[in-house]
Amino acid sequence: MNWRTIIYVILLVSLTLVKALPRSYRDIEEKNSIGQRFSQLQENNFKAIAMIMFAQYVQGGTFGKAVKMAEDVTDLAKRCAAAAGDNPDCLKPLDRIFLDTICQEENLPRFTDCCAKKDPERNDCFLSLKNSSRGFVSPFERPNVEAACKNHSQHQHPLTGYFIYEVSRRHPFLYAPTILSVGIRYDEMMRKCCGSAEDHAHNLEECFRSQAPKVVKPVKEDGLRQEHTCGILKKFGERTLKALKLAQISQKFPKADFVTVNKLVMDIANMHKDCCRGDMLDCMHDREEILFYVCANQDILSSKIKKCCEKPLLQRSECIVNAENDDKPADLSPHVREFIEDKGICERFAQEKDTHLARFLYEYSRRHPEFSAQMLLRIGKGYEDLLTECCKTGAPDDCCSRGEEELKKHIYETESVMKTSCDIYKEKGDYYFQNELLMSFTKKMPQLTSAELIKFTKQMTTIGSRCCQLSQDKLLPCAEENLDLVLGEICRRHLTDPINPGVCHCCSSSYALRRPCMGKLEIDENYVPLSLTPGLFTFHEDLCTTEEEKLQHKKQEMLINLIKYKPQITQEQLTSITVAFTAMREQCCKDENREACFVKEGPELIKRSEKMLSA
Repeated sequence: MNWRTIIYVILLVSLTLVKALPRSYRDIEEKNSIGQRFSQLQENNFKAIAMIMFAQYVQGGTFGKAVKMAEDVTDLAKRCAAAAGDNPDCLKPLDRIFLDTICQEENLPRFTDCCAKKDPERNDCFLSLKNSSRGFVSPFERPNVEAACKNHSQHQHPLTGYFIYEVSRRHPFLYAPTILSVGIRYDEMMRKCCGSAEDHAHNLEECFRSQAPKVVKPVKEDGLRQEHTCGILKKFGERTLKALKLAQISQKFPKADFVTVNKLVMDIANMHKDCCRGDMLDCMHDREEILFYVCANQDILSSKIKKCCEKPLLQRSECIVNAENDDKPADLSPHVREFIEDKGICERFAQEKDTHLARFLYEYSRRHPEFSAQMLLRIGKGYEDLLTECCKTGAPDDCCSRGEEELKKHIYETESVMKTSCDIYKEKGDYYFQNELLMSFTKKMPQLTSAELIKFTKQMTTIGSRCCQLSQDKLLPCAEENLDLVLGEICRRHLTDPINPGVCHCCSSSYALRRPCMGKLEIDENYVPLSLTPGLFTFHEDLCTTEEEKLQHKKQEMLINLIKYKPQITQEQLTSITVAFTAMREQCCKDENREACFVKEGPELIKRSEKMLSA
């Protein structure tokens, strides 16, 4: 089968994948057998997924090389499915076969050291080379839209397949069916925009501009969430990930019993271990099994997922994740006093600590859909600390009851922080709210670049616009769970290029306490402020632009540099400098020779500002 045919069948995967995969746990034997996996997926699906996997492993390889390796491994899989006993290679674990295929290829010097190792060290070496950093693979070049449409009309399937390959190598940890769904959206965009190209009234540029975000949305959202989950697993371990999933699943399925919820938690944790290791075939298979189990047991899980379970497999997971929480059981008591008042709690805590704590988290989470999962983890940690203290010999009789006061205090503080942030957002709007965040985070993390600070605070501002309009019972889950994604991104940035000891502490000490910890960070006292060099503050006639977004961006860059130059700047000093800058800008933008005005007035503004800052 030539590569053009392979690309064509990739486009069919979304239609056939749901039928091709096995339907129950008893269908799965020899999970890592290549022949077994070939039979489960069928040839077209196996080959499409293999091509994605090779592109994810060998990110610097060519499209043709990825397709060739996919063909080679598919040929072996086909032979193994027909007569597994005839070939010893058929008994090898699937990841070993994929890596053997890569190591047999010529002109891949980057992998020489890995290929010299033995498994499992070899696999770990390959996974360590996967790089999802922006810029590791050159960014997509925006094509000329007319040329792109012409190319699509002549080479539709190869073009879409090449796009899938490019997405795969830029997102080496992304779930393969997500990449396939992106390919389908890309093909739909090309057909929609290019189909009307002969209509002179049709604006090609505008069509691509409006449709492109829909194409990349699954890549950005799924990729960020997957990276985030893997970061939690890697930094805080399986116990923390299981606790997080336990809180989330208990909130979503409050009618499900503890045993059922715990089974899902274990399955999902195992799935993430496969996904985060980069074992994409097992990752995909695990997720499909979980989806099948959830949809086959709707009656004991949730009344809100019926429509999700009727969707194609590629859309089902996202639908269930975004589905409303089910209604709480009518007979569910509002409190969990038995976890405080029962005389046998210390004995249970001593004998089966993790199970007892898991039951508490399950019972508390299913009663409180208005809390974020991170807050529920903090409550669970507080309960663990309470029992550790109160179950000691000689602890006072009212020890446990004091924990209730601490709990009420924490809930009040968390809700107050979110309410205050939303009040500021509603009062100031997007731009000025982001500026407040920029001032705060530049002082906490002055080592970040201007671009990074603007990006992270822009994401936080978007969270404000999305969550602050929601009702009180939806505010906390929306705000803190989305903010957790941004903080996770900051912490991954810290891992690759350390920011400062304060950030290190918040990113390392406790997942549940990460957000409050970041909130309490103040000025980094060890930071050496920027020197006032001639290029630190420059003023040119581009400040007269009428494009508000560009102007705001320039002003925010200046704000960041000002704080990095004078981290102790007060609000009064900042206001005075802002007023002086605004006056200078208005004066020079009215001048006949704008650039000359800025050259003259800019240094004068800097001198006046220095006096204000030293006052």
